[in-house]
Amino acid sequence: MSNYPAEPEFQQAYSELVSTLKASKLFQVHPELENCLPVVSVPERIIQFRVVWEDDKGELHVNTGYRVQFNSALGPYKGGLRFHPTVNLSILKFLGFEQIFKNALTGLSMGGGKGGSDFDPKGKSDSEIRRFCYAFMKELSRHIGGFTDVPAGDIGVGGREVGYMFGAYKSYRNQWEGVLTGKGETWGGSLIRPEATGYGLVYYVQHMIAYASGGKESFAGKRVAISGSGNVAQFAALKALELGATVISLSDSKGALVATGEQGFTEADIAQIAQLKLERKYLPELHQAEECLQSRFKWIPGARPWTHVGKVDIALPSATQNEVNAEEAKALIAAGCKYLAEGSNMGSTQEAIDVYEADRAEKKQNGLWYGPAKAANCGGVAVSGLEMAQNSMRIRWTAEQVDKELAGIMERCFWDCLNTAKEYFDLAEGELPSLVGGANVSGFAKVAKAMHDHGDWWSVKA
Repeated sequence: MSNYPAEPEFQQAYSELVSTLKASKLFQVHPELENCLPVVSVPERIIQFRVVWEDDKGELHVNTGYRVQFNSALGPYKGGLRFHPTVNLSILKFLGFEQIFKNALTGLSMGGGKGGSDFDPKGKSDSEIRRFCYAFMKELSRHIGGFTDVPAGDIGVGGREVGYMFGAYKSYRNQWEGVLTGKGETWGGSLIRPEATGYGLVYYVQHMIAYASGGKESFAGKRVAISGSGNVAQFAALKALELGATVISLSDSKGALVATGEQGFTEADIAQIAQLKLERKYLPELHQAEECLQSRFKWIPGARPWTHVGKVDIALPSATQNEVNAEEAKALIAAGCKYLAEGSNMGSTQEAIDVYEADRAEKKQNGLWYGPAKAANCGGVAVSGLEMAQNSMRIRWTAEQVDKELAGIMERCFWDCLNTAKEYFDLAEGELPSLVGGANVSGFAKVAKAMHDHGDWWSVKA
């Protein structure tokens, strides 16, 4: 992997996976699977293209578009499109690489991919965003399809952008197909899709709590610190409230909003934040305008919430990659945190993960238990897979059906991670299994075995 020194995010994701695999018994039990590593770490295809569009003044702009079609062993490439100024090939390769194994853990027929552009939708009019989406899809439409590659939304790509891109694809290709997920409810979208990642994250943590406590505890009465304030954070917060928890923080790129009393966020507070984000505004604008929020929350500019939340039982990083570092991990443990699960992709630095895992191993049942992103936040792509199924059958399931399927997928994912960790890692008496170890081994093994069956790699006899 020394071939990619200029791709730090991808290098981090690769190193984290490989270090876990080599610490496990996987290559002792199945030594042939190690031959897959140099193959699975290289994308099957990378598409990079220019996107030329004009603003409302008629001025020309050029952005770069990408699609990393990483691995199709288990199904069509599946993963989101991100529109953000920070988008580059390293970030998209890391996201696509993680997506391969995340999708494998859902048990659905989906490969892994990721894409997007360095275009920034903030501050743009609807007309400008529509023109950009049509220009972007003009090239991307050549490379995707319901049986080839099915993108979804991500940061900067919500229902509006998905709608424009779907309309562009339909226009360019003259066919209606489930080529994008996250579509509108009246034209092929699935109910529960906006909620899925946040809901699924909470469902996964429910199983963590139940297992660690022997079924004696739940979310009820727990103090939950959440970062971010987009879809994932909002719906994780709402589901946690529904289950009787107190949500004590949310954040955005401008800073963190932290409860000063015992009440925490209400459903009404989260509804206000959701409207704010639809308007592409930031949390300090809401805090400054609402006296009610000023009396119950402290605004901490330029900060993440982790060192400011006081006593905390559960932490759910749900903003962006590497948003918890080693010092913040230690602060959360000192504040009493017992469960941390990532709603964001690669939400913790490797140094933070090392802190979590050391605490789990040292303190046994009393340590912090870590749920990695590729398992804990797979609910979003799982419901995208369910949307693909509904599109293929030309039917629409009820919200209750989708939610039941989502809950079942998250439960199976948890037990898959747990049982794989028990099988491939040595545990001391009373030690909780490493969910990150179980997730990495299980996801990799599923993909590697399929790739072998397809002839993508092979064993050479000595």
